Amino acid sequence: MKVQELNSASRSVNIRIRILTLEPVRDVQTRYGKARVTTAQAGDETGTIKLSLWNDDIDKVDEGVIVEVENGFIKTFRGEMELSAGRYGTIALVDDPEFPSKEDILSKHPGE
Repeated sequence: MKVQELNSASRSVNIRIRILTLEPVRDVQTRYGKARVTTAQAGDETGTIKLSLWNDDIDKVDEGVIVEVENGFIKTFRGEMELSAGRYGTIALVDDPEFPSKEDILSKHPGE
């Protein structure tokens, strides 16, 4: 699956994306207790999307790395689509030398 194929109803999303930017980590209170959350801008050659990262997933990523999201879903938050692994999905680092660079993605999709 590619970023351009995602829509607000997408479920069971399996996608490979590069982390482009990371916002500062925030501590929040959820119905399950305290948690850490951040939002990353991520993308591939077809576009960019926001990616929610929670707790241990935050420690896995840094700007520029490639991740594989399995069994993710799209939610709309503050009027924008956002990809999340949720409670039943996974986020794993991937080594893919053929994947577009951070610079290539940002130059094709500025301001997304």
